[in-house]
Amino acid sequence: MVSAENDSHSTSDQATHNHSSVSDKAHRTIGKSMRTVRSKLFRRDHATCVSDSLTDSLMELASRNSKSVKSSVTEEQLLELSQALSDFSACSSDISGELQRLATVSSYEPAVDGDREPEPEPEPCLGFLQRETFSTEIIESISPEDLQPTVKICVDGLHSPSVAVKRSAAAKLRLLAKNRADNRALIGESGAVPALVPLLRCSDPWTQEHAVTALLNLSLLEENKALITNAGAVKSLIYVLKTGTETSKQNAACALMSLALVEENKISIGACGAIPPLVSLLLNGSHRGKKDALTTLYKLCSVRQNKERAVSAGAVKPLVELVAEEGSGMADKAMVVLNSLAGIEEGKEAIVEEGGIAALVEAIEDGSVKGKEFAVLTLVQLCAHSVNNRGLLVREGGIPPLVALSQNGSVRAKHKAETLLGYLRESRHEASCSSP
Repeated sequence: MVSAENDSHSTSDQATHNHSSVSDKAHRTIGKSMRTVRSKLFRRDHATCVSDSLTDSLMELASRNSKSVKSSVTEEQLLELSQALSDFSACSSDISGELQRLATVSSYEPAVDGDREPEPEPEPCLGFLQRETFSTEIIESISPEDLQPTVKICVDGLHSPSVAVKRSAAAKLRLLAKNRADNRALIGESGAVPALVPLLRCSDPWTQEHAVTALLNLSLLEENKALITNAGAVKSLIYVLKTGTETSKQNAACALMSLALVEENKISIGACGAIPPLVSLLLNGSHRGKKDALTTLYKLCSVRQNKERAVSAGAVKPLVELVAEEGSGMADKAMVVLNSLAGIEEGKEAIVEEGGIAALVEAIEDGSVKGKEFAVLTLVQLCAHSVNNRGLLVREGGIPPLVALSQNGSVRAKHKAETLLGYLRESRHEASCSSP
């Protein structure tokens, strides 16, 4: 896996652009097929997708287990998440999905910038912590009376002066917290969280990855969320987003998303600086990392302050590019986040400036059923109070696909398409009345 990605992230263009610059962009494309222009502008090569057997996102796990997780998620948000962000597996909380690799700690080899890291030093002879075949089967075989002393051995190991012992202890806790809620509760009550948080800043990448994934798994239990935030984990998780291996960055993003299921955490996570490294992951991450960044940004951007931060951090450009990409499997998810950012004026301006109207028209023509709904909904937001944006929509060839959508789309899409066509008729009528 790719690791230690550059922490630099795209800064946004100026939020406000003059009318003439947008008009010039539109005029330059006149005389060519808008579909052809869009396909040339937005076609991108795609990296090979990671295996579908990997757990696709914590978001689906959280939404599918919403009956047992008490959080401040509205029914409408859960519906949107389940419909628009629902290609995820609920089989495992461990997003890295690399159980076999974890079973033998000494053979774990994350790559850094394409080069293999040296193997970690062997674990000291510490009985349980030395076991190389520690796996799901062993977890299931631990009797209830042995579980508590097992957890205590691991928690004590987190305080060892030896990095190898800490790494082994974090790896075992990661697995113990992977699937069982009762294990998560016991580990949380045992004092593991305050001992895991400092390991997020460990210079050893294996230790850092085990620690962040253990905290991710623990965060799935509602009672542990407060323990994690109170231990100061948010800033350290953001540090992992900036400095960790690719897998560590993915799991740090998912851990932040899990904590953001508590409404009051959204503002604090944004205020601590999570948005820029999430945008960086969206720009430079793997296919898996981009999906996790999208999901976490969606959750955080339900708060206005975080919408503003996302626009300022340059999130709109990669979102527009993902909307226009074919075959990446992320267009609908990007559209959900883009729709959220269109709720503020700065977001509207950035979407138009980055060519978002063209990409959204393309989505109405060729997108999925859900993608068409979010595309037309976003265009309604862009055009409701902007005659200029209505003109850009017409120039991009938006009327024919809107008419088709108003006749053949879903109930929701039909309604929004008819609303948008109404805006266009209104502008045409106003223009005809004002002409001499």
